[in-house]
Amino acid sequence: MQVHRGSTKSTLAEINVTPLVDVMLVLLIIFMVCAPLMQQGIQVDLPKTAANSIDDQQEQVMLIINRNKTIEINKNTIPYDQLASKLKAIYQNKKTREIYIQSDQSVSYGFVAKVMVDVKRAGITKVGLVTQPDDK
Repeated sequence: MQVHRGSTKSTLAEINVTPLVDVMLVLLIIFMVCAPLMQQGIQVDLPKTAANSIDDQQEQVMLIINRNKTIEINKNTIPYDQLASKLKAIYQNKKTREIYIQSDQSVSYGFVAKVMVDVKRAGITKVGLVTQPDDK
């Protein structure tokens, strides 16, 4: 006669984590692909109606990009590699962080986009693009 000691039948109470790991890996890949796409945009507030004149109560900062890609801020020439640091210094004690960019139309869009990225890195939240009205 055989005696089985402590051999009671019990159910296996382990959770199968393989499907959970699969779902998490798929979500990780989706977020890795989507995250860079969400961070490269430059937000610009454009008017939806006819533009009003600029408020003269505050001193407005005007960034001008000339035809030969030289940058001027309020009539002071700034080297491109020092743009972000100069803008941080200008806006250090200002409450409103807005700037107006005026660019020659012959300057490439890529260079203007690089300048706008530096403006955003300097912590400026509102960017206005200055244009001339179209005479029809």
